[in-house]
Amino acid sequence: MIARQDGPETSVNEPGFRRTVEPPRAPRPATPPITEVAPPPRQPPKSGLRRALPWIVLLVVGFIAARVGVRVWQQRKFQLPVGIAASNGRLEADEIDLSTKFAARVAQLYVNEGDIVLAGQPVARMDTRDLEAQRQTALAQVRQARRAVEEADAAVAQQKSQVALARTQVDRYRELRQKDFVSQEDLDVRQQAYDGAQAALSAAMARRGGAQQALSAAQHVVELYQVNIGDDTLRAPRDGRIEYRIANVGEVLSPGGKVFTMLDAASVYMNIYLPTAEAGRVRVGADARIVLDAYPQDPLPASVSFLASQAQFTPKAVETKSERDKLMFRVKVRILPEVLRGEWMATHTGLPGMAYVRLDSTVAWPGYLQPRQPVATGP
Repeated sequence: MIARQDGPETSVNEPGFRRTVEPPRAPRPATPPITEVAPPPRQPPKSGLRRALPWIVLLVVGFIAARVGVRVWQQRKFQLPVGIAASNGRLEADEIDLSTKFAARVAQLYVNEGDIVLAGQPVARMDTRDLEAQRQTALAQVRQARRAVEEADAAVAQQKSQVALARTQVDRYRELRQKDFVSQEDLDVRQQAYDGAQAALSAAMARRGGAQQALSAAQHVVELYQVNIGDDTLRAPRDGRIEYRIANVGEVLSPGGKVFTMLDAASVYMNIYLPTAEAGRVRVGADARIVLDAYPQDPLPASVSFLASQAQFTPKAVETKSERDKLMFRVKVRILPEVLRGEWMATHTGLPGMAYVRLDSTVAWPGYLQPRQPVATGP
């Protein structure tokens, strides 16, 4: 093998060229087959939820701490002073049944459930055709009685003229008798005629009185039918809201049959239950407040209108602070009538809320239980 040196190329025939022979090389060992080595398992990348989990836990803990802090702050802010009791309940109103006075058929309904009605507003009308017919009969009897009175008046007037004539004759015959122009017998005849005319006048006046009484009775019958016809038009006795419709058009109801049930907007209250220690200090007429859950910023002035004389077991719907008080007294807290805003309160019956009763009149109401507007005393 010819060795190649760096530099310009030289020919073998050129002088100075030296031929060298390389020793034989040892054979290369066989190269082992290349085997692929599996890379180490890669760790799966952390998901977004795992990376955010510590922050979520931190946020939850912070939220719970904030809620607890707010709750503690609210409890301190709304903590009741000693001398004021509180309990939960629902707003209610007195129910009024609008019923029929007589057996009749429902002819027409003017309102429906949920409608607001005012005092004196017609709500239903019953069929009064039979009463109208009876009223016409009574009117005919009135006309007949009036004619009888007129005839009696004429008879009285006639008898009065007969009495006047008889009196004149008696006076004349008395003068003639004094001059001895007529006999005593003639004078007695005239006196007897005068007495008969007086009796006839008394009888005529009595008949006129009877005719007048008959006329008055007939007129009262007409008034009775008018009242009955008027009562068959059912009217709302107070301002309020129609709660239920019980009868429909065409139904025949017995006397006292219910057509509607309405809520009295002027009598709205809340029944609460207080334990013995607090109920024993409650007095009828005590100052109170009602706060509805839907309107927590509007305390309604009220007063205690009823206190049960007998205790009862705690109803299931009552939430009490202490479970050791098993016997509770029912207390009715009624909203002041001058505070009720027309039909507004009747539309909010059933709403839950809290009632606060002042057990000690010297204790001032907290700021959050002060009415936002002064109590209106005018209409």
